[in-house]
Amino acid sequence: MAEKTGIKQKTIGGLSKVSGVHIETIRYYERIKLLPKPSRTQGGYRLYGEESAKRLAFIRRSRELGFSLEGIRVLLGLADGKPANCAKVKAITQLHLGEVQRKILDLKKMESVLQSMIGTCKGGKVPNCPIIDALFH
Repeated sequence: MAEKTGIKQKTIGGLSKVSGVHIETIRYYERIKLLPKPSRTQGGYRLYGEESAKRLAFIRRSRELGFSLEGIRVLLGLADGKPANCAKVKAITQLHLGEVQRKILDLKKMESVLQSMIGTCKGGKVPNCPIIDALFH
């Protein structure tokens, strides 16, 4: 890999490998400006430094926690030093937690309905299957 200012640079493939994020997803994050455009070699290959790898890890972890891309953009803006404080980050995270809790309630309702449907099925023939009947209604 090329060296630039003493920091080991990675190609997009190398960044993908160490981060676990697909190459097309990395390119997408660049297009929507979550990741800054990387420097390029004379041959046109993208080169990513440690800051890009850290930012990508932040994005990936935020996505794993269910934050929207817009929410991540706001959090990254705060992390990048835009005027704000930890209270704003906390407020954004609390709003997201509320959304997650609502989804959990919905999933619990779905679980209950599915368990009920399974409980009515004796495993017989399809024309008399209560699960199929329930899905039609």
